[in-house]
Amino acid sequence: MLEEALSAPAVVAAQLEHAAEVAALAEALAAQPWPAVLTVARGSSDHAASYFAALVTRRLGVPVASLPMSTVTLHASALRVAGQLAVAFSQSGRSPDLVETMRALRAGGAQTLALVNAPGSPLAHACEHALPLRAGAEHSVAATKSYIAMLSQSALLVGHLERARTGAAALADACAALPLALRMAATLDWSALVPALRGARQMLVLGRGPGLAVAQEAALKLKETSGIQAEAFSGAEVRHGPMELIGAGYPLLVFAPRGPEQQGLLMLAAEMRARGARVLLAAPAGTPDADLPLAEAAHPLLDPIAAIQSFYLAAEALARARGRHPDQPRYLSKVTETR
Repeated sequence: MLEEALSAPAVVAAQLEHAAEVAALAEALAAQPWPAVLTVARGSSDHAASYFAALVTRRLGVPVASLPMSTVTLHASALRVAGQLAVAFSQSGRSPDLVETMRALRAGGAQTLALVNAPGSPLAHACEHALPLRAGAEHSVAATKSYIAMLSQSALLVGHLERARTGAAALADACAALPLALRMAATLDWSALVPALRGARQMLVLGRGPGLAVAQEAALKLKETSGIQAEAFSGAEVRHGPMELIGAGYPLLVFAPRGPEQQGLLMLAAEMRARGARVLLAAPAGTPDADLPLAEAAHPLLDPIAAIQSFYLAAEALARARGRHPDQPRYLSKVTETR
């Protein structure tokens, strides 16, 4: 897990060597004015889809929905998807329900795209377009570099879609400096996370907007590598019920990167500190009361990618501090073949 997480900057650099291919794909996809976008994924890949959805809605103004695969695989629903874009996210590209769903969406007239790490996989063949992640073989059960690769390819693709549709190039151009931001993120001191969570049994992880995707991913990693019952919520949604859980000493990890969502997350973190909660605030250097530093990328929408890079290294150290083997999570396998 540690080795593969540290390889993420090189993976993203390898992706950028093929940026012209991503730009050409974006031109082809942008030629059709899809009214909506569907995402299809599970686990870490679904968290990457959440980040993709945040970028598409914000930069392209197109609504995005996550499609439950059972709609197709168990209920055989006839979906009216002609003219829409359907995007699948997967490391292996081998889960039967994912492949079956994308085949059905393609047969129904949707444009289909797979962001997949295995270009020769059944998923890649099932879709009209396949965008390889170029992460190389991933052996760790807990995905790290492939997740970051999904986020970075999503940002590059959406940046080029925005350029194709509006001429705006800020996001696409900022991706060029992402490997540097990831290398910086890997050097930041997140050691405070280990003693704070060494004895934790349950906790909440908060984010919002594009940062919610990394809060979701962090919660999953805390479950599978450290056995902590960590649940992710939007900083807005946590006030609708989950707030009741947070009392004195309750652990709370808050991702507050740059962006319009940040101020509300900082206020929430301060409120929970006043309540006596054990708050770990991840925010850019210089942010008052920040416990864990966040690297700043060349564009605020890329900051969550750097944030999860820092977290992965701390999560691996936490698992070992709790006496667990992060490379051999109990009851889990690398490829989950759901039907």
